[in-house]
Amino acid sequence: MVSALYVVLGAVFIIKFSVDVVRLRRLYRVSHGDGGFYELQTAIRIHGNAVEYIPLATLLLVVMEMNGADIWMLHLVGLLFFLGRLLHARGMRTSTLLWRKNGMILTLLSLLGMIIFNLLYLPWDLVLTLH
Repeated sequence: MVSALYVVLGAVFIIKFSVDVVRLRRLYRVSHGDGGFYELQTAIRIHGNAVEYIPLATLLLVVMEMNGADIWMLHLVGLLFFLGRLLHARGMRTSTLLWRKNGMILTLLSLLGMIIFNLLYLPWDLVLTLH
């Protein structure tokens, strides 16, 4: 199952971003919230953003594969999605808006691609049946 690769990759991203938050909480001795530290605020948002987008994308990828989409389609949208997530995270850590903007563009385009591929490969005969 090809989509499992991207589910695992998503889990790695979320764990990595979570470890970043924990490391900064320990560094700044902050148990709740962000303590007013910009670096910790940023890490929390990077982690939160990953938790908001990665589960949806991986679910769409799994459903795409279950619906019979071609493997190249899974890799295309999966790689674009995670490239977008990497660019976005880098952009959040720097003052360069271009990284963040391009990361979101790739993320949203790949999600749109997943939606379109799912609609194309959806077993419409089963969806529209009355039995």
